[in-house]
Amino acid sequence: MIAGVDIGGTKIAVGLVDDNGAVLTRTEVPIEVDRGPANACDRIVKILRQQVLETASGLMGIGIACTGPVDPLTGDLGDVNTLPGWQGWNPVWELAGAFSVTTAMENDADAAALGEARWGAGKGKRSLIGITIGTGIGAGIILNGDVYRGAKYSHPEIGHHIVEPGGPLCTCGASGCWETLASGPALEQWYAEQNPDDIHRTGKEICMLARTGHVAAQQAVEHLAKYLGLGIANVVSILMPEMIALSGSVMQSADLLLDRIRAIVRTNCRLVPAENCEIAVSSLGANAGLIGAAQVWHNRFNR
Repeated sequence: MIAGVDIGGTKIAVGLVDDNGAVLTRTEVPIEVDRGPANACDRIVKILRQQVLETASGLMGIGIACTGPVDPLTGDLGDVNTLPGWQGWNPVWELAGAFSVTTAMENDADAAALGEARWGAGKGKRSLIGITIGTGIGAGIILNGDVYRGAKYSHPEIGHHIVEPGGPLCTCGASGCWETLASGPALEQWYAEQNPDDIHRTGKEICMLARTGHVAAQQAVEHLAKYLGLGIANVVSILMPEMIALSGSVMQSADLLLDRIRAIVRTNCRLVPAENCEIAVSSLGANAGLIGAAQVWHNRFNR
């Protein structure tokens, strides 16, 4: 049994995953950034020990998927904009020490892509890009079964390519980054700006309203779909993978978004055979992070 730990911008999920990629246990808690990484680690250890006890499982290893820039070799967190003050924390070292098992970590988008390529819709594909759309936008690039890494093992930040010069200011310091226009918070922000008398809607509520015919909500969803489609069109034109697998909280509303995304890609990708790139929602669903985290361990220690 492999433990999966998914550390996101707003939550931590912990679960046990079997050798077929099935999630047997899952616990999700708020991340509570202000309480610091030591508190988060204590809670992860407590949850995981309880899961192992309840299932009487033998724990072979731990895989971690973590948001933001991480060092996959050392296990150190970089300067993660959603985890201020956590830079330098090493969950690999701490969890390996707590459970005396081998432990590995990847950026969460890389982990999700590994899981999708091994156990999900991308099984058998030579090239796959897994794009996670939630609090931010991240992407994992899988080529011939391996994670593509940039210079000195840096992680490509597709969510921060510019799609609208002069657009909203991003936490990274640039303006018009993809995730400022096409993430969950971007949907909520745009809706609030257009509807100042109804400013406290969550992304989930906006999408629910859109399904009922609420005009303002439908406009917000259309705005989101437009920028999701443009960003994905850029990715297709540059890399032309066999598959793009979409996951994350925003894609829980794929019924409102996917057809529009595909149409925008067809319109904007005229010099590549875009029809040969399958654009689909992750088949791993809400457990993509945990399954991907478990595959991080398999990819590192059990190939």
